[in-house]
Amino acid sequence: MFGDIDKCHNFEDFRNLAKKRLPSPIFHYIDGAADDEVTYRRNTEAYNQCDLVPNVLTGAKDIDMSTTVMGQKLNMPIYCAPTALQRLFHHEGEIGVGKAAEKFGTMFGVSSLGTASIEEISKTVSSPKLFQLYVHKDEGLNNYLIEQCQEHNFETMAVTVDSAVGGNRERDFYTGFTIPLNLSLKSIFSFATHPAWAFNYFTKPKWELSNLNKHVSEGTNMMTSVGDYFTKMLDNALDWKKVEAINKKWGKQFAIKGIMSVEDAKKAVDVGATAIMISNHGGRQLDGSRSPFDQLEEIVNAVGDKIDVICEGGIKRGTHILKALSLGAKACSGGRMYLYALAAGGQKGVELALGNLKKEIERDMILMGVSSIKELSKKNLRFR
Repeated sequence: MFGDIDKCHNFEDFRNLAKKRLPSPIFHYIDGAADDEVTYRRNTEAYNQCDLVPNVLTGAKDIDMSTTVMGQKLNMPIYCAPTALQRLFHHEGEIGVGKAAEKFGTMFGVSSLGTASIEEISKTVSSPKLFQLYVHKDEGLNNYLIEQCQEHNFETMAVTVDSAVGGNRERDFYTGFTIPLNLSLKSIFSFATHPAWAFNYFTKPKWELSNLNKHVSEGTNMMTSVGDYFTKMLDNALDWKKVEAINKKWGKQFAIKGIMSVEDAKKAVDVGATAIMISNHGGRQLDGSRSPFDQLEEIVNAVGDKIDVICEGGIKRGTHILKALSLGAKACSGGRMYLYALAAGGQKGVELALGNLKKEIERDMILMGVSSIKELSKKNLRFR
């Protein structure tokens, strides 16, 4: 059923298998980024410019990698960031990802552009759930989404603030990736040569943007790219006052996702956020922007004692997570780090990906000479 999914030992293995299993337009939607994709590459390269300095003979054992972020106790310091359209990549979609996160005792993010409803996810997944709110021009829709999350006991909410317009995702132009799909001849051939994906796509229950379909038509019954959706449907005039009002309406743990500057981190504290996610949207919005890891230290130094700081983007290895924690991040999050695994093998793939990261973190903590992530600090690091 899963073929060589059990041979996937790292991020690149899952990526390669996802490339084999997905039609080209769908793979490149996950894999692509904005413009020249410089920021996308830089997000991981930044970790490679930092070296770990271990201490030996410490007797490190009984590893504790748990952390508390946004009031949620997580058994590992990495969680599944919210990503859109998951049932397009594998028919198990958000439910499979959520159940995998539940197995590892970590948090699961749900996108406004998700393909499972807030209600269904709440009934199915018991681990901490984060809803990622794209603020639409339609205030009624925004209120509906917040109220649905309140009604169905989501623990946390994050407002994404780096999507005033859609990024220039050129790979999608070449492949014809829209919702619904608008394919080139080359792309149609790619679908024809991936019959297993096509079989599941046409035989499993039809998916939809479950939390939006009662309010918007863009992306549900007409051709649009995700970038066009951002530009046409989202609130391009979103500002700090509106974010503060959303936080007050929500009334629980609240994060702002897409913070990249110290100035904005301080404003997030001022509007009452309990966490910030340092993120450049996986390099899919503003190409040429700085990597989250490169910005982490100065933001932690400025507000780390007032707000939970989460580092998101470019994470492929357990050592990347340990480097971020050493600079003061409370936790890390990522999208591609589990999306390739979802595409490669559904829930089982995500479980394997999270399991690989957990094993890496545990082994690397022992090699670093620490038993708890609380023992990590800047003393462990040197920058090239």
